[in-house]
Amino acid sequence: MEHHYADINGIRMHYVTHGAGEPILFIHGFPEYWGAWKKLMLELGKDYFVIAPDMRGYNLTSKPKEVEAYHVKHLVEDLRALLEHLKISRSNIVSQDWGALVGWSFVIRHPEMVSRFTTINITHPALFDRELRENPRQQLAAQYMHVFRSPQAETQISGDDFAWARQAVLNDARAHGAALSEDDMAEWVASWKQPGGVTGGLNYYRAAKMGPPDSQGNPGGSNLLDGIKPEQYVVDKPVLFIHGEQDTYLLKDGQQGIEKYAPRITFQRLPDATHWVVLEKPREVSQFIRDFMRAT
Repeated sequence: MEHHYADINGIRMHYVTHGAGEPILFIHGFPEYWGAWKKLMLELGKDYFVIAPDMRGYNLTSKPKEVEAYHVKHLVEDLRALLEHLKISRSNIVSQDWGALVGWSFVIRHPEMVSRFTTINITHPALFDRELRENPRQQLAAQYMHVFRSPQAETQISGDDFAWARQAVLNDARAHGAALSEDDMAEWVASWKQPGGVTGGLNYYRAAKMGPPDSQGNPGGSNLLDGIKPEQYVVDKPVLFIHGEQDTYLLKDGQQGIEKYAPRITFQRLPDATHWVVLEKPREVSQFIRDFMRAT
């Protein structure tokens, strides 16, 4: 795997590439870094040119201090500029968690630059907003978003040498079958310890104003689709939805009605996988993506 930097869209983005062939751009979520995709990159890099950036605010990529710098329009532009830097006019996208919200937002805004789109566990932003506003089950599951947007969030996540993050991500993934070595674990923790790294990830939630209704009268949802016309919501591309059905953060309820927004969607479900399905089931996820890429 090769490490690179690109000066794009006012930031310096670190990204990793591997393999050759048709491009696949991987977009990680919170609180992750490019290495969340390592096993998939090694497998799919046998046949494809795979690209995994550290997203804005994470690990070795720039971390602007202003919350507004993490608005989805900037996150989308980072990816557009990265592909332009790589002289790639069309790419496949594989994304999860916050990365998938950015991925959906990218294909909505730049459909001409996407061949196929894979989302892992997270539904279309319009449906996720619906769930945050209207579904008591998803509202309960998303209470953590209020914490993440609070001034206390950094301390809660990084306290006691990142005890919360170690348990919620690494130990939980391991408990569900993830083969994470001690070196892997150390690399994850090192990414969190980069100056400003925790705040960068949390600022995605803050800039998006994302969450369930609160005590201040906010109705819930996000601003991810602000400025987008409803007719643009439809993603007329082949879409693969991979779902770890034990995800306690992103509920299956949000998938109801998704065909309206993704008429060419295919589902692959893993009944015993959680939110960290990429870490827990890299072989199965890689095969799902490989099959999807070869489908006519």
